[in-house]
Amino acid sequence: MTQTVDQRDQALRGAFKAVNQEHVFAFWRELKPSQRRQLLDDLSCINVKALPELVRLAMTGQTTALPNAALLPVQVIPRESVGTEVVARGRSLLEAGKVAAFTVAGGQGTRLGFDGPKGAFPISPVRNKPLFQIFAEGILATDRRYGCRTQWYIMTSPANDAETRQFFREHSHFGMEAGQVTFFQQGVMPAFDQDGRILLDEKHRLTLAPDGHGGSLLALARTGMLADMAERGVEYISYFQVDNPLVMCLDPVFIGLHAAHKTEMSSKALPKADDLERVGNFAMAGGRQMVIEYSDLPDELAHARNPDGSRKFDAGNIAIHLLSRSFVERLTADPASFALPWHKARKKVPYVDLTSGRRIEPAEPNAIKLESFVFDALPLAKHPVVMGTSRAEEFSPVKNATGVDSVDTARRDTSRRAARWLEVAGFKVPRNAAGEPDAVFEISPLLALDAEQLGERNLPRRTFERGTKNYLE
Repeated sequence: MTQTVDQRDQALRGAFKAVNQEHVFAFWRELKPSQRRQLLDDLSCINVKALPELVRLAMTGQTTALPNAALLPVQVIPRESVGTEVVARGRSLLEAGKVAAFTVAGGQGTRLGFDGPKGAFPISPVRNKPLFQIFAEGILATDRRYGCRTQWYIMTSPANDAETRQFFREHSHFGMEAGQVTFFQQGVMPAFDQDGRILLDEKHRLTLAPDGHGGSLLALARTGMLADMAERGVEYISYFQVDNPLVMCLDPVFIGLHAAHKTEMSSKALPKADDLERVGNFAMAGGRQMVIEYSDLPDELAHARNPDGSRKFDAGNIAIHLLSRSFVERLTADPASFALPWHKARKKVPYVDLTSGRRIEPAEPNAIKLESFVFDALPLAKHPVVMGTSRAEEFSPVKNATGVDSVDTARRDTSRRAARWLEVAGFKVPRNAAGEPDAVFEISPLLALDAEQLGERNLPRRTFERGTKNYLE
């Protein structure tokens, strides 16, 4: 039976009062009926029973700690060392429809100066294709190459779900069948003030934020996506985040390696650009594989060297993973007990002052947000594997409007990769005195997913002029 607003009010008011959070009803009397329903909807998103522990974590100094055991470097399997039989196994799994693509896309493009879902941001260097289109074409190209029909799962957030769905409808799902793309929402977490109270964004709205990409695993179970995968015969989940235009959405080498090692979770890694690059560090401790955030890795380990002078902790996490569906099912079998470690961040968050009712824009960090990270599932996985790959081929995230990992660097690296593929395929690419391509290049994934496939196309010879923009499809 559907509860009335008054019944929901009474139930939720009692529940939040029991955990010392009754202030969320401070402005109830002045709210319109529609606003009351909105507040109750926000409150219903919160796991009230977990609030005392969440508040404790928010109030204490650290939510995560380094393991007691000594940290050791992880073994990295170079991509080029993967045998042909293993690669063939990956291809056969794709052909059989055993692999799904999974994109974590809950973010907005705010940091890029873009009003909309981050996946809708136009990023390709010639055609300005949005990130979602690049991924869609990569999946379509894979399907055509291996004769399969890959299901694509996209995790949105409450902030961008409606916009993301509408964006795909407006673009006819970028050539994919509508039923081939499945959207679902991740969970949310409240932001807390310095006293452990949930902040109000408006008098009738909580300050809610996505619960981190670690919440994607529980969301897969909670929303029925795991059951949907099982029904479709999907055994492996190719996980990647929305901000990397160079990602290989479905990599037969990676898939074959994962299956050959009978692992539950595999990861891709790159040599770090420098000792303090802002990426997580793959490591071993007590026989378990894990990722240590760059901010948590002790300085002496960040700068540590091997006898040959190479960096000791050099395997950087680039947020590309392959997970066995059965592993996620095992972790989420009891949703009430499933929990990855929470990571804490202090942020500047606007809030409604409970005394004056005014919305305050703080000048300094005033709030505590908690989020979980998917790589914290690694210590729970059996036989985890790390495969080393190429930064120039697979990683150029667009996180910032300018500078490092920015719009410009992502476009530059996309063009560089296309130029390199063309040279492998026998084309002459104009280059400047510094060796950089002296033109802009973009290759549609529908034409080629890698340099090898581009060479197989036997394209007519053509000349690329300096300073031109060149799109190949």
